[in-house]
Amino acid sequence: MATEQAAPNRRRSVTFSGVTHAPLPARVVLLDWDGTLLNSYLADVHAYLAMFRALEIDWGVEELERCYTPDWYEVYRQAQIPRSQWARANRLWRFAYRAERPRLLPGARWVVRELARRFTLGIVTSGSCGRVRRQLRELQLQKHFATCVYSEDASRRKPHPAPLQLALERLGTKPGDAVYVGDTSEDIEMARRARVRAIGVFGPFPTAARIRRARPDRLLRSIRDLPQHLRLPD
Repeated sequence: MATEQAAPNRRRSVTFSGVTHAPLPARVVLLDWDGTLLNSYLADVHAYLAMFRALEIDWGVEELERCYTPDWYEVYRQAQIPRSQWARANRLWRFAYRAERPRLLPGARWVVRELARRFTLGIVTSGSCGRVRRQLRELQLQKHFATCVYSEDASRRKPHPAPLQLALERLGTKPGDAVYVGDTSEDIEMARRARVRAIGVFGPFPTAARIRRARPDRLLRSIRDLPQHLRLPD
């Protein structure tokens, strides 16, 4: 576990670009899971490569990084996997992923505990309920989240606002009282379309250039920086 940080200054925070911003007021903090709290990049890559080999798709890490998106069906389209094979591809990916045991990103456990002291927390993820719920349980984090929205829960996937809107509805929260934290441009677009302020964070997935272009309200070098960018409303 990362060394505990000192209590943040709640009236001033500094982005890694050196620009000083006042912390964002919020009552609810909603977070992405993979790449934001969980260091699952290598687990994802291993599962994808195993699936590609089984389907005799000539794709490696370079192709996957170039076309990566949280919507795995878009990856399937880019890899020209016939729609008739998508269910099999899902099974192959899940089977390969079972051998993986990704860990939390450095500082993520401290961040969740620190935020839970002041805010209502939730997860909004493209990951499946079975996988993410198991990971939350094994990592002993489930008690910190008032709601979790998984890929099966909403009618549409990121960047559509439906998953985030469902989380707000479950919590009885107005968009203006919440922030969403994620590591992809799809996360930022989903938040913007749901009228929720967006905080981008660099993670292990190959999404840095795209999240810069998405221009979130804040862009952080590490999830460890998140608490100092948030405060309760006056």
